[in-house]
Amino acid sequence: MSIVINLDVMLAKRKMSLTELSEKVGVTIANLSILKKGKAKAVRFSTLEAICEALDCQPGDILEYDNATND
Repeated sequence: MSIVINLDVMLAKRKMSLTELSEKVGVTIANLSILKKGKAKAVRFSTLEAICEALDCQPGDILEYDNATND
């Protein structure tokens, strides 16, 4: 079971670079990259809210629950 991060998909749909998103939300490119790669252990609601506002999307557009077991 895991949470899948679809940030790269939303960036592509909005034709926005990680650098542009970083500038809009006030989060470093490095931290956004960690999130995009699914390596983040947590994300603040304020950060998620800022990302959703910048990308004009819902949290469910970025975060997806995958219930497939990792055997």
